[in-house]
Amino acid sequence: MTASDAAARGGGRDPSLAPSPWSRAIALALVAYVIYASAQMELSWDRFLVGLDNAQRFFGRLFPPNFERAELLWKGLKESLEIAVLASTLGILLALPVGLFAARNLMPPWVTWPARLVIVLARSFHPVIVAILFVKAVGFGALAGILALTVASIGFIGKLLTEAIEEISDKQVEAIRATGAPFTSVLAFGVVPQVFGRFIGFATYQLDSNLRNSTMVGIVGAGGIGGTLFAAFQRFDYDFVCAILIAIIALIMAGEILATAVRAIFIDNATLRDLFRRGALRRVRHAEDD
Repeated sequence: MTASDAAARGGGRDPSLAPSPWSRAIALALVAYVIYASAQMELSWDRFLVGLDNAQRFFGRLFPPNFERAELLWKGLKESLEIAVLASTLGILLALPVGLFAARNLMPPWVTWPARLVIVLARSFHPVIVAILFVKAVGFGALAGILALTVASIGFIGKLLTEAIEEISDKQVEAIRATGAPFTSVLAFGVVPQVFGRFIGFATYQLDSNLRNSTMVGIVGAGGIGGTLFAAFQRFDYDFVCAILIAIIALIMAGEILATAVRAIFIDNATLRDLFRRGALRRVRHAEDD
């Protein structure tokens, strides 16, 4: 009879499930720090109520949205889309060798450590901070946004690709090496087939992330719809702000649909006809459920 069975029959608790003194001390320290941080940040219920009142007035001025300046809105969205696509493409292409060189199961330490340093540096700062640096370096405009999001893409794709390569099965790699195949063949037939599906997921997620970040870097002058949004806030043109926010949401939703389609094509070997057929089947099922 185990200790848990004895505890259940005796109506007592299993001693192994009881919290240790260290876990209690850590929990108490966390609670104490939360209280201390709340006091330092001057958080109060009165301030929260004032914020609700201000938010009510602000949201009241957002509606109805104003789409009269559709040309300006479309120009900003178009530039954000171009920044996201160019930065994703360039970042993914640069992240491929970095991620490969950082994999410890394929490369020696003198190669992996510099590559990992590049990944850490690329992931150390938020894209907005990197965008500020590039705005100072190359000036205002889309180029600064492309460079900032390229750095972010290298850090994200490089890290996840490195982890994916390090998790592959060594048996397939060793079997190809045993035939005397060169390193490029080992990559093509031993590594790529095992990480290709995950890489497509990483790439589509990064494109989706860059679509969202491209709307933020414009706030600091790195191009895109963010600059238009910031200018509308400065003019207190809140109905146009609402129109911009709706357009950004529509852009992100379109990017999500595109990412889903790309994953289905590359991972599930679906065709365009299959994608439309799936959409038709979903509509039929919803109609039957209703």
